[in-house]
Amino acid sequence: MSAVDPVATRVMGIVNVTPDSFSDGGQWLDPELAIAHGRHMLDQGADMLDVGGESTRPGATRVEAAVELDRVLPVVRGLAGEGAEVSVDTMRASVAAHVLDAGARCINDVSGGLADRDMPRLIAERGCDVIISHWRGHSDVMGQRATYGDVVAEVSRELAARVDAFLGAGVRREQIVLDPGLGFAKNGQANWQLLAHVEALMTANFRVLVGASRKRFLGELLAHDGVPALPTYRDGATAAVSALMAERGVWAVRVHDVAGSVDAVRVATAVRTARAGSGGGTNSSRSGTGELT
Repeated sequence: MSAVDPVATRVMGIVNVTPDSFSDGGQWLDPELAIAHGRHMLDQGADMLDVGGESTRPGATRVEAAVELDRVLPVVRGLAGEGAEVSVDTMRASVAAHVLDAGARCINDVSGGLADRDMPRLIAERGCDVIISHWRGHSDVMGQRATYGDVVAEVSRELAARVDAFLGAGVRREQIVLDPGLGFAKNGQANWQLLAHVEALMTANFRVLVGASRKRFLGELLAHDGVPALPTYRDGATAAVSALMAERGVWAVRVHDVAGSVDAVRVATAVRTARAGSGGGTNSSRSGTGELT
């Protein structure tokens, strides 16, 4: 992505093949449009694409597995067939098996394996990467479960339990990516706390993905006269989160607007590289391309 750091934070572009996603539902429901949208994101600098066929917005109704698969399979085949690195956002092991056969390289399970107990076994068998998110229930109930004493400690502990379940099924540590699950059974303050303390998820040396893109807590931050900003007006705030997370060294950010986050990550990476090269000093004239910490 950037000449200054070959292991910079990755940008994952979101391809929603759904009629009801909170931000862009219906725009890419046609497979050809979805594939074209994915190509456009790659042209803008996306490192990988996350294809999803079931909305997980608050209050969303689940779709049948056959419907989900019908939506995502042609898109995965098309993009993977063109060489794209494709992840699929699904909570179903049966869907995961089909899309991996079609060329997907990663499964993004927002339920962390809780929605389908066969998921850890499948991931172990296939050897693919898996993104394990913090989750406390499906869209129809998660708002009722957004109660925490210490959100950072509780999310870390509950994610650790999910990691143990995957490791117990035979998944290797290097396959696992952790996601704090912003917006999933979390109010705005909880989301900000998790962003502020994202290093808590990085202590065990797992890769971390952050998905803040266009979410409600950003709309609330940008509210005018008490009215939250619309999802498409949250891209600047999303890019700011991407820069902050890249500066902290997260593995990837998951976004709707790729171009803004690609630039944000480049800026953050350049700053991190300069800091490492100068040994932490403020007056060094060295350009510095040392290894980042």
